[in-house]
Amino acid sequence: MRFTFPMEAENDPKYLSIKDYSYELPDKSIARFPLAERDSARILVFRNNTLSESVFSLLPQLLPDRSTLVFNDSKVIHARIVFFTRAGHRIECFCLEPGENRSPLESFGSSGPVSWQCMVGNARKWKSGNLTKTVAGPNGDFELHASMVAEMGRDRLLEFSWDDSSLTFSEVLERAGELPIPPYLERETEEVDLIRYNTVYAGPEGSVAAPTAGLHFTDTVLENLKTAGIESVYTTLHVGAGTFRPVSAPTMAEHDMHAERVCLNLAELERLNNAIDHGPVVAVGTTSARSLESLYWLGLEWMKSGIDTVSLVSQWMPYAPKHEPLPAPQAVVRFVIEKLKEKKTDSLTFHTRLLIAPGYDWRMVDALITNFHQPNSTLLLLVAALIGESWKDVYAFALKNNFRFLSYGDSSLLFRKK
Repeated sequence: MRFTFPMEAENDPKYLSIKDYSYELPDKSIARFPLAERDSARILVFRNNTLSESVFSLLPQLLPDRSTLVFNDSKVIHARIVFFTRAGHRIECFCLEPGENRSPLESFGSSGPVSWQCMVGNARKWKSGNLTKTVAGPNGDFELHASMVAEMGRDRLLEFSWDDSSLTFSEVLERAGELPIPPYLERETEEVDLIRYNTVYAGPEGSVAAPTAGLHFTDTVLENLKTAGIESVYTTLHVGAGTFRPVSAPTMAEHDMHAERVCLNLAELERLNNAIDHGPVVAVGTTSARSLESLYWLGLEWMKSGIDTVSLVSQWMPYAPKHEPLPAPQAVVRFVIEKLKEKKTDSLTFHTRLLIAPGYDWRMVDALITNFHQPNSTLLLLVAALIGESWKDVYAFALKNNFRFLSYGDSSLLFRKK
């Protein structure tokens, strides 16, 4: 089979200016803390160029029949570890992802030294030697050590070791680290965040920021969705710190999109394949949307090249010129499923740097549940790619009607313009 990727040159998002995707966000509109009840958040609905609002607990009534929700079940880890040098300088190590090509599962389960790519705050004050932190553990105090292995651009590769072999690195982080809340909240992590800055369905550890669209779901809402015949599919995208980095380049061609790890198991892929045939696919959050769309382009690359070892969806993969019709999503997902079965593996893991911006050719997602995002962000670009210039109407309505913005803010249900 021969396929080429879509996009006319005049619609190439490389030439977009991030300044065209900005708005004035008053400080009073930023939700600093979560509401008392997750599902009491308001939800703005954009469908058929019409705006309305409801309450998140009524989500089952707002979705079309036979919809399928796709969730990101990644769990936020206690990724921020604070050390002090012998001279008293504060060094903050923000764990991003495991080094040495290890999976998060392998690293978190290790009871011996592990290496991690980290953002290191105040690194210039860390001249040499190890950093040591005394931590209270279940068997008494233990010492956690950090050593510098290598520089990785803006980040560092660190090795962590500890002197209690009965503890896994996951347990070490739980005791030594802090749950990292978004910097724009401008406050320290509090007790409420330990519960509310993760979804009720969070499972695999690995994110350094929450997939916040899912924070509104409760067990009751999930049960009501099931009763209403709404299907659920779970994917895992470990959210990286790059999600907080603003776009500083004048055009998107100069913006380097961060990479994130995506994991899908075979059973969920088969559920997704069945769902595509029966009704609209609704991504719960921008991370789920990127997972789904990245799955399509990865599978298409496998079909196109005949090589099923490609494991990275690049930033601009979908935007090359189009000369032939693209296969339907069902065909691509089925192809991936068959390849996994041929390889006798029950899971798919890859990285994505996919940038979804206006001009993007949506393949998998029909609607999106998402919070209200920062101006000048790639998340806002994704929303604009889904609903076009109507994003301005949506955000103007939300601001005028006092919706709460950002991670702990209110929600929206946006149906794609076709």
